[in-house]
Amino acid sequence: MKNPLDDIVIIASQAGFAEKLQRLMDIHSMSGFLRNRAAVAQRVRDIVDEVARRGDDAVIEFTERFDNIKLTADQLRIRPDELAAAHRDIDSTLMASLRKAIENVRAYQSAVFIGNRNVPAGIRYTPLKRVGLCIPGASAPLPSTVIMTAVPAIVAGVKQIVVVSPPRRHGTIHPVILAVCRELGIDEVYRIGGAQAVAALAWGTRTIPKVDKIVGPGNDYVQLAKKEVFGLVDIDSFAGPSDVLIIADETAQAAWIAADMLSQAEHNPGAGILVTDSRRLAQDVLKELDSQVRHLDRADATLDCLGEFSAVVVFEDMRKVIDFANDFAPEHVQIQCGDRSRDVRDKIENAGAIFVGPYTPVAVGDYWAGPSHTLPTRQTTRHFSALTSNDFVKSSSIIEYDKQKLLASADDIIRLAMTEGLDAHAKSIDIRRRD
Repeated sequence: MKNPLDDIVIIASQAGFAEKLQRLMDIHSMSGFLRNRAAVAQRVRDIVDEVARRGDDAVIEFTERFDNIKLTADQLRIRPDELAAAHRDIDSTLMASLRKAIENVRAYQSAVFIGNRNVPAGIRYTPLKRVGLCIPGASAPLPSTVIMTAVPAIVAGVKQIVVVSPPRRHGTIHPVILAVCRELGIDEVYRIGGAQAVAALAWGTRTIPKVDKIVGPGNDYVQLAKKEVFGLVDIDSFAGPSDVLIIADETAQAAWIAADMLSQAEHNPGAGILVTDSRRLAQDVLKELDSQVRHLDRADATLDCLGEFSAVVVFEDMRKVIDFANDFAPEHVQIQCGDRSRDVRDKIENAGAIFVGPYTPVAVGDYWAGPSHTLPTRQTTRHFSALTSNDFVKSSSIIEYDKQKLLASADDIIRLAMTEGLDAHAKSIDIRRRD
């Protein structure tokens, strides 16, 4: 049986390098994704339309079809006693760690928040009233995503925070997710996921009032649904599946790099990509991948994911490594280049999050450091940014002229309005100087 790792090495000096590199780019690009997933996009469109037309009935129907859970409308929302029980029963040491993570995120999001700072008189920031958080959790609980999406919203001053998370067997949401919701004061939680949950948040149903913005990671159905309802509500970005691009030179630890690649590949789908100017490092990393993957709980799936989405790429020099990194526009960039790491960091233009040095793996950001781990993917860091507290406020321009200031500008404003053929605009100025 062929080892999926056999084909993931791409070396600049070998034939077909450019074609293989382009193929890697296409696999992870938004344009390639949309071309290849057109049928899925149409199914998502149909789901969103059905929920818009039939509300709760459609949500219940799709939940039974996709999650094998049959619910009634009054079972969609998690009861307060379920939240309280989950919070009461959670392991105390786990809760202590979760609380430390919450405080780290709160401190960082407060530090970067623009809403509490002195701002010019011509702008005002107002928190969004109601936001929806998509929390994955059917196959593995992700309480960290509750923290990474809810705490920025709390810092921004959002008063109504809604969580949707897909039901597991027996129709439950993992209790650790519920415990974190209760810890953060979130009491509106629905046991629904997928495109139907996004549609319900965007359109509103009899049971689920609509929100102003939807954020959070998820599978293709969740992200395409967010894209579909954008404009009806705001969204954060296209956040999934996960990838890491590791920039490393001959000083890096091959075992550590392999472990970091595997940490993303185990998401399945997920991608771990090494770009380096050292062929020896590439060879050592490949050996470590082959060794380490066999000891993972999800070894077979992770190995397949490495073969399908990951790569070890050897360039001629570090300049070309950096150029490729900026073209690839990854979700996560790790830099392990010894004393050159900060210099390389300063040359990275497109990335959701940048992790500098050998002791800063992506997991530090996923759980602990403070920046949200909800990040744009599929090379959309060219135009989307990491989720922060600033994504939960909107701005209003404030303009105030007195008579003297208006009169001083009147001729210019009238001239511009008449150039556009909008004489009523011009007259709304002129009538005030005849007073």
